[in-house]
Formats: sequence, C-alpha cells, structure tokens
Amino acid sequence: MKAPVAEQPIQGKTTTTSADMNGGEDPNAMNGVPLVWTAGLNLSNAIAKACGIAPRSDGRAYAPSFEFDSASLGGEDRDLLAQIAKCVTEGALKGKGLKLLGRADPRGEPEYNMTLGERRADAVKRYLVDLGAPRDKLKATSRGAMDATGKDEAGWALDRRVDVELAD
Repeated sequence: MKAPVAEQPIQGKTTTTSADMNGGEDPNAMNGVPLVWTAGLNLSNAIAKACGIAPRSDGRAYAPSFEFDSASLGGEDRDLLAQIAKCVTEGALKGKGLKLLGRADPRGEPEYNMTLGERRADAVKRYLVDLGAPRDKLKATSRGAMDATGKDEAGWALDRRVDVELAD
C-alpha cells in the first residue's frame, strides 16, 4: 500500500489527502475526490475500501454539517463514524491508526481557525473513542483554514470538515 500523499484541492469540491489503494486506477475516484463523505467528514478512499463502506447510491453530495463556528457532529457523520469505529475495533483496520484532520473556512483569525479545526477533529476522536476505537490509535490535528478554497458561503461550507485518513 502506498503512503498517503497530499493532493491539490479541487475548487468547489470536497477533497482528500490520501492516495487510493488501486494506484490511481479506480474509475470512480473522480480525481482524488473521496467516494464516501458525509456532511462534515471526508473518508479516504483507502479506508472506505478496507472497511467496505460504499458511497451513497444516489451519488448526491451532502451539505456540510459543521455550521459556522461549530464542532457539533451531524447524524450522517455519526452513522459513518459508527462504521469506521467497527472497522478499527473488529474489522479490516483493527490495530491501524487514523489521522483526523480538522479544517475551517477562511473567515476568522488564523489562530482561531486552527483552534476550531482542532475542536472539530477532537469531536470526531471523542465520538470514535466512545464507540470503542482505541484512543492511542487516533491522532487529531488541525489545518485550520490553511487549505481552504471557498470564496463564498457554498465554498466555505465545504471547507468546514474533518478528513479521516489512515495514519502513517
């Protein structure tokens, strides 16, 4: 398996920073855009494949659930996190680590956005731990608004998320 690599954000789309497990040959990978995401989470394609988590059958995008200045998880976020927790506690990723990368839109001071991204990543970590995932295998970090691409409310909404990736 390849080590995760950073990919350039695609304007107006949700992005991930993990390579897919098929060496770029997955016809559904849409240029690095994750196949599985919820309102406030992006799941790397590697995790989705290992855990058998399929994209939504209707293929529609979700409106991000992290509201402005919020770290509250939405219902679809919780459902996806339950599947991930099961996979890391008793499934294909048992014993593997996850990186939880919190993000924010560019409004606000850089220090505040870093803290907000951290709060979002910590909320995901706490939820996974509550579901039985091993705390020591979860690393919550923040990029704040460093990689934000939004220029208006619709774009900023896509910036407010947590990326869930396999840890190195």
